[in-house]
Amino acid sequence: MSVPELLPSPAEVIRSGLCIGCGSCTTLEWSATMDWDENGELKPVGNPRWLEDRDESFAALCPFSPLAANEDAIAAKRFAWARETDGLIGRYRAAYVGHVAEDDYRMSGSSGGMVSWIAAELLRRGDVDGVAHVVPQAPQSGRLFAYRISRSVAAVQQGAKSRYYPVDLAEILSEIVATPGRYAIVGIPCFIKAVNLQRRNDPVLAERITHTIGLFCGHMKSARLVDSFALQLDAAPENVAAIDYRLKNPDRPANWYTANLTLKDGSARSQDWFHLVEGDWGSGFFMNSACNFCDDVVAETADIALGDAWVEPYSSDGRGTNVVVVRSPRMEALVEGAITAGRLALEHVDDAFVRETQAAGLRQRREGLAYRLARVRLPVQPKKRVAPSREIPVRRKLIYRMRQAISRWSHPIFRLSRSAGAPQVYIAWGRAAQSAYHGLAYSRGRLGKWVDRLIDPRKSGRD
Repeated sequence: MSVPELLPSPAEVIRSGLCIGCGSCTTLEWSATMDWDENGELKPVGNPRWLEDRDESFAALCPFSPLAANEDAIAAKRFAWARETDGLIGRYRAAYVGHVAEDDYRMSGSSGGMVSWIAAELLRRGDVDGVAHVVPQAPQSGRLFAYRISRSVAAVQQGAKSRYYPVDLAEILSEIVATPGRYAIVGIPCFIKAVNLQRRNDPVLAERITHTIGLFCGHMKSARLVDSFALQLDAAPENVAAIDYRLKNPDRPANWYTANLTLKDGSARSQDWFHLVEGDWGSGFFMNSACNFCDDVVAETADIALGDAWVEPYSSDGRGTNVVVVRSPRMEALVEGAITAGRLALEHVDDAFVRETQAAGLRQRREGLAYRLARVRLPVQPKKRVAPSREIPVRRKLIYRMRQAISRWSHPIFRLSRSAGAPQVYIAWGRAAQSAYHGLAYSRGRLGKWVDRLIDPRKSGRD
């Protein structure tokens, strides 16, 4: 097979379900833009010849291309001075748990306020001229959220909170190329990887993008999650003006999410996630299919990466707590200086603690990914740092299959139910799928043993 036949085209990546919608590839083609597909995900559109072209530049830039440098290769070059771990959290210099101790960063963010604080501090110190991050958009724009480059601390603070909504880097990459300066970019792992691949390819972006701030990620949701929330709260999706995915309440555990919709008439609708069909994040409703083939939870190629501390006692603290992984020496110096000054309330932790806070996501991206790779054959076959394997317990296989099925079928069933004017069809299916998933994933004691015997009749005996 010749080399050109091995190169993936943008259209093949899309057909393979490997396009995360980052928009990085649009820098290669003047006609390319990002637009919504039928599932409420962003995909590149443009000249059909470009979309089908097997191009070496695209193969090197797409974060899910099997020919692009992987996270280990990127990190080895960028963080050669950082210690290596067991391959789950990447290279790092220091790790912490805690929160911002000054101003209202902690209360205005979803977690401990660290993401906004780091971005604002880079601006305050003059380390960067702008921060590319995700902010709410006016409803008439056609998107609830999008990337923007903020050049003041006040503007950065408008981007606080979690955004489980499709966004892309296309416009801000073009703005950075067009406008000299130093920039920081905030993003999920695959977006930060895409930025680093761009830096390897484009000397202008390499010079101007000076800092990367990574967000721990379980998976990305499509815009249909907002639509479904609206229908379940008796609101028309087209009337949603804004959403807060994680309404903060210091009196409740941090992992008790409450969604709050603001409608165009100014009214609001709220509901706890666990009362909604998609309330269990791990079940995979409206997950981007590319997330099934990602092996980076903790933004291994970012200078600093931040997530929620999902272990006790932190997960019960409604004020929010961050876990922080620092990979670059300048970020370590920034954080340590702020700790000494009393501006950050952080304690040192080890890599085992970081892994524990993200145990479910790491299991999905290692054990689960190995199983998915052993089962799938796609037009563009993913090449990951995990070897394909079917050697896992039957129950785990069924959990991963169930999660992938929910991810796959939630979009067409929701689309069908909306076109038929019968949202209750999707809701009934979703609740049934959620119950089946819970029976596999969470059954314990007598019920768990019964499920195990149902899966494998050879497992018998007294409870």
